[in-house]
Amino acid sequence: MSYIIGIDIGTTNTKAVAFTDTGLMLADASHSYTAFTDEEGAHELDPRQLWDAVLKVLLEVLSRTSDQKGLAGVSFSCAMHSLIAVDQQGELLTRAMTWADSRSKSYADRLKTSEAGRLIYQQTGTPIHPMSPLCKLLWLREKEPDIFLRAAKFISIKEYIWWKLFGKYQVDYSLASATGLFDIYHFTWYKESLELAGIREDHLSEPVACVHIEKGHRLEGIPGGLPFIIGGSDGCLANLGSNAVKPGETALTIGTSGAIRMTTQSPTYDPEERIFRYILTRDLYVCGGATNNGGGAVQWFVSNFGGGSPVEDMVRSAFDVAGSDGLVFLPYLLGERAPIWNADARALFFGIKASHGQAHFMRAVLEGISFSLHQVGASLEETIGPIRHIYASGGFTHSPQWLQMMADIFGRTVYTTSSADASAIGACIMGAYALGIIPGLYAAAATMIRIKDSYEPKQDVYGTSYATYTELYRRRKDLM
Repeated sequence: MSYIIGIDIGTTNTKAVAFTDTGLMLADASHSYTAFTDEEGAHELDPRQLWDAVLKVLLEVLSRTSDQKGLAGVSFSCAMHSLIAVDQQGELLTRAMTWADSRSKSYADRLKTSEAGRLIYQQTGTPIHPMSPLCKLLWLREKEPDIFLRAAKFISIKEYIWWKLFGKYQVDYSLASATGLFDIYHFTWYKESLELAGIREDHLSEPVACVHIEKGHRLEGIPGGLPFIIGGSDGCLANLGSNAVKPGETALTIGTSGAIRMTTQSPTYDPEERIFRYILTRDLYVCGGATNNGGGAVQWFVSNFGGGSPVEDMVRSAFDVAGSDGLVFLPYLLGERAPIWNADARALFFGIKASHGQAHFMRAVLEGISFSLHQVGASLEETIGPIRHIYASGGFTHSPQWLQMMADIFGRTVYTTSSADASAIGACIMGAYALGIIPGLYAAAATMIRIKDSYEPKQDVYGTSYATYTELYRRRKDLM
C-alpha cells in the first residue's frame, strides 16, 4: 500500500492528509494563522507563517503514519488569487495579498467596463474583480511604486512555498489560470494582460502542468529523493476530491467562503461574465463561481449576535424553527464575487417582523448563503448544462440539516464523501495520477472516493424566499 500526503494551503489554515491509493485516510493535521486587515480593504497573510504551517503539518502527518516507507510523494493544493512581490534574492517585499483583499476595487471597476476587460475575461477565464492578481498589480504599481519597481518576481503563496523547497519559480496551470494573466487556450502568459499591468514574462514564474514533479528538496527529516507534485488550485482540486469530474457532476464547497463548480472538457465562455473558467489539466477545465460569504458570514453573526453560544449550537437552533418566516438575508458582508462580481455589494436583512427571534435570523443567514450558491448554480446551468448531482465538501457538511436544506433548494441529491477535506484529497489524487499510481483521474472515483451520505430533495418550500432574494439585490444595487 502506498500513500500520498496532500497539503492544502488555505486563507485561514493549512491542512495535510495522508491518503492511500485505496481511498483510506491514514492521518491528518491542521495549523491556523491570522490575516492582517485594515479599513482600506487589505487582507494579507505572512508568507513566513505559511511556510512554517506547511512544515508543521507535513512533519506532523508523517509522524502519525506507521509505514513511512509507503510514502510515494507530497502534492499541493492552494487558495487562488494571492500576490507576493519578492526581490532578486527572493526576499519578501510584501505580505501575501489574498483573494479577499479589495484595495484594487477602483481599478477593477474601470477595467470591467472596458473593451480590454471583456477581452481579458474571454481569454484568461478570470472575472475582472479586486480578487484578481491582475487588478492587484494595477493597484501596487500606482500605490506602491517603489516596491513595484524593486520586484523581480510577482508570485503566489504556493510559488513562494515551491521556491523555498526547490529554489525554482514555477506555477501550475491551475493557479496561473486564476490570475487574469494567463491564456487558458494556449497555456502561456497573456501578452495583453502583462502589458496592461506593466510587467514582463520574466516577472512571473514558469507555467507547468499540475502533474509536474520535482525532487531534491531543502527539508530536513524528509527523504531526499521524495517526489513533490506541484498540484493545482483548491477549487479545481476540490472537484477532483469530491468526485465531480464527469458531465453534470457538481462540487459545492462552503468553508470560510463558498463555491459551486462543474468540470468540463472546454473552457465554455459566458457572455454575461458570471462564471470563472480555470484549468485542471490540459483536457479538463473547472467552471463555476465563488462567493465571498460562506461560513465567514455564519461566524460573523454568531460572534456578534450569538451571546457566546458555539457556532454548532447556533446552526442547530436555526432548524428548530420551521423556516425564516419571510426573513431574507443578502450575505454580502465582504462585497461579492459570483455571480454579481460587485465589491460594493452590502449585506441586508429584509422582512423583519416582531415575531422574529434569534433562530429566524440564523436561519436566514444559512438560507442567504445557500441562495447565493444556488444563483451561481443557475448561471452554470445556463452556460454549461444541467446539474445532475451535487457533491458537498467543507465545514458545512458537519450539519445534516444544512445539507438537507441545500438539497431542497437545488432540487438535486446532495452527496458527501468519506472526507470533507476535498481540496487536500484532490491534491492526493493528482499526486497519485502524476506518479502513475492510478491510470487516470476518472479512475479515482472507483478506487479512492467513497460516498458517505446522501440527501434527497424532500420539499420545495424556498421558491418565494429565493425569488425575493434575487429581486432584492436588483432593487437595492444602486443604494449600495
